[in-house]
Amino acid sequence: MTSRSTPIIELKNIGKSYANINALKDVSLGVRQGEVTCILGDNGAGKSTLISIIAGRNFFLGSEIVRGIGPFRRLDVPAMWEETNKELHRMGINLTDLEQSVGTLSGGQRQVVAIARAIHFGARVLILDEPTAALGVAQSGIVLRYIAAAAREQGIGVIFITHNPHHAYMVGNHFLVLARGEVELDVPREDLSLEKLMFHMAGGRGLATLEHELHLVPTAEAASESARRDSSRSRRQP
Repeated sequence: MTSRSTPIIELKNIGKSYANINALKDVSLGVRQGEVTCILGDNGAGKSTLISIIAGRNFFLGSEIVRGIGPFRRLDVPAMWEETNKELHRMGINLTDLEQSVGTLSGGQRQVVAIARAIHFGARVLILDEPTAALGVAQSGIVLRYIAAAAREQGIGVIFITHNPHHAYMVGNHFLVLARGEVELDVPREDLSLEKLMFHMAGGRGLATLEHELHLVPTAEAASESARRDSSRSRRQP
């Protein structure tokens, strides 16, 4: 039996290059049972490459319920409808028509269907790539509640990839921020504030360096004032 302190997935010093471009360099990651591991970073940070290394909608796709044997084996459609309705209802989705296409559901509902399906089929790890992107406040709230429930109530290890530090901080237990393929930040929640997470998402060390450099560069107004003082001193000289 796996201890909750033992990683379900563990990567150490992972690297990936495309020609002469380092998409990932020395990235390590541990995903534990019952925890939400948040992976954050701007576009091009390496999130998608990392997930492609880790990983591969009919609710029962590939795991359909059947009855009968041999040539009499067939799908048990009523049982699948019943089970689908029960699981979706438990996750807060109530549909008047179970034959409604997943593609016609709201963005938030589609994400919850994916979470419900993973829980139902006993997934140990759930990978969610930008599940709250383009969702409104209410729908994002629904998805975040079930991300937390999947980890804390079902004991699943959740990998939550997002651009949104506020959403990550609401549900995360551990945070990995990538920048240009390298680890910018790797800390547990107890060692992190939302302000610090936002700082690293905004550029972290690179942003601090840029800010320092900008303070050293005189503004146009300051340069103009300095030129006026120099000109005034020149006119006063005999």
